[in-house]
Amino acid sequence: MFMNVFEPVTLLSAVATATSRIGLGGTVSASFFEPYKIARQFASLDHLSGGRAAWNVVTSANDYAARNFGLDKLPPHARRYERARDCVTVVSELWDSWDDDAFVRDRETGLYFGSAKQHVTDHQGDFFRVHGALNIARTPQGRPVIIQAGQSEDGKEFAAETAEVVFASADTLDKAQVFYRDLKGRLAKFGRTSDERKILPGLSPVIGETVEEAEAKYQYMQSLIHPEVARQFLAEDLEADLSGLPLDEPIPEDRIPTSSNLHQAYFASIIELIREGLTLREVSRRYNRGRNVVRGTAKQVADVMEEWFLSGGGDGFMIAPQVVPNSLDDFARTVVSELQRRGLFRTEYEGTTFRDHLGLRRPPNRHAVGAPRVASMAAE
Repeated sequence: MFMNVFEPVTLLSAVATATSRIGLGGTVSASFFEPYKIARQFASLDHLSGGRAAWNVVTSANDYAARNFGLDKLPPHARRYERARDCVTVVSELWDSWDDDAFVRDRETGLYFGSAKQHVTDHQGDFFRVHGALNIARTPQGRPVIIQAGQSEDGKEFAAETAEVVFASADTLDKAQVFYRDLKGRLAKFGRTSDERKILPGLSPVIGETVEEAEAKYQYMQSLIHPEVARQFLAEDLEADLSGLPLDEPIPEDRIPTSSNLHQAYFASIIELIREGLTLREVSRRYNRGRNVVRGTAKQVADVMEEWFLSGGGDGFMIAPQVVPNSLDDFARTVVSELQRRGLFRTEYEGTTFRDHLGLRRPPNRHAVGAPRVASMAAE
């Protein structure tokens, strides 16, 4: 499932040269990479793109990946989040290595930068020891946007403390509202306000001229998934050996783990389906990893989005097209225009940076006089 895909920061650097407005979010694991490297990569991307970079912080959820980095298997779930917290702290401090006006480049005096405007990070944490300053000026956004997708208790605490955008995975409005209130309610203890973090539930739209056409599209695409591929995909997120099981019988109890060390939210979704008494084939076909599949006309898809947005299900959406580029083109052409007609989506960009598009403020440098203390980035 992860074959022949480009390294994200390299790819986004190329995309930056061919675009002028869209945000560029790349996934880099805090479980495997050093914070100085991460800080430098995304600061570079933010400069190259004119302020459109975002780091999607993950803790990884695959023991195969762990073996690529010298580990036999991933550390325990909670331990991975502890490391991620330490990593984000260092990265965020490094992004504030320089005041916004530190690089004066004065030809007459030969002064390139003001040394008093450099701030050294001296971090001694449980996972990282870093002493130094980033060798890149403060970025157009101040700091690249932090994205996170934790749904477990550890993940939600981490998101409340550090993230500015959170990908959510609720498949019903009720669940989305509970998640939304939960995360927003955690912000105050970290000295943050509700408008400092955007929650985006996953949405996978299948659009047709009629409901019947949309349903037929969806069922056709589902039919193209080879049963063994569906079985393997399900087995990875269930963290179970499903090999040799009959597709048209329920998964036996002795094959179902009691807990998860990888994706806890995905694990819980699968368990819900199993408890309905579905067969292995039915579970594998109904399971949609972290997204709500909506089938219908453009107006019906827009109705769902409007209801979720206005009733506290999310601040926006993470769109997961079924087929690229066709499904994305259909969505942009029909649903986006319907949302614009309703006054729910902009018709023009209101700024140039990713923060502008998201409605997030540009953070002041933590070393600036009068800058608010950022609890989530403190190294105490």
